[in-house]
Amino acid sequence: MSNSPQAWPSPEPVRGVIFDIHSTLIDQGSADEWLAAALAVAPHPLDDTATAELVAFLDRIWEGARVSDPDSSRDLSFEAHSRVFHELIADGPSVDRTLANALYDVMLDGWHAYADTVPTLRALREAGVKVCLLSNAGVPIRRILDREGVSPHVDGVVLSYEVGCVKPDHRIFRAAVNLLGLEASQVLMVGDNANDDGGGASLGLRTLILPRTSGPVHGLSAVTALVLGVNAERS
Repeated sequence: MSNSPQAWPSPEPVRGVIFDIHSTLIDQGSADEWLAAALAVAPHPLDDTATAELVAFLDRIWEGARVSDPDSSRDLSFEAHSRVFHELIADGPSVDRTLANALYDVMLDGWHAYADTVPTLRALREAGVKVCLLSNAGVPIRRILDREGVSPHVDGVVLSYEVGCVKPDHRIFRAAVNLLGLEASQVLMVGDNANDDGGGASLGLRTLILPRTSGPVHGLSAVTALVLGVNAERS
């Protein structure tokens, strides 16, 4: 029996990367800033205790949707998303309809690209790697991508409300792979949620999970390091 080390084949080069958007490329901001923006539109008497309770609730509000809306139907239309939000708010700390409406109206104003988003996308494109964005989104998220300077650095965007299915359904991942014009084995999926963003593994998508972080930098340099490292092995 030979004692020589096993020669494993190098992984296939990464020709394309699919990124989740929310909490992967775009930071949702802090709940206290969100509440402050809403109160500027709709002043509401809240003492320190009520404010703290509401901020804590808003910080995790969409986790409640995983119970009340486990199939993510909210991300199939703007109307459904608004309805689920108001159902969640109604179950939280006391908020009247005026403040609830203001919270929803200003919600996207606090969403901003991480500091390392555009540099990461630019580095991938400069390396000849195609980029697609993929999101469960029941809100007009394209306007955020435009506002934050993300749109010019991607080859396309696949959104749940536009294609009629949500992650982890393999069909939405297939739509993103097809947009890139590549085989699934040539593509890396990057997201923040193992359940939702891991749905493409059945197609052969390699998947990298970067959990939700706080602060301006999300650690996206790990993506370029991985992609360029894998591709260097094949060159």
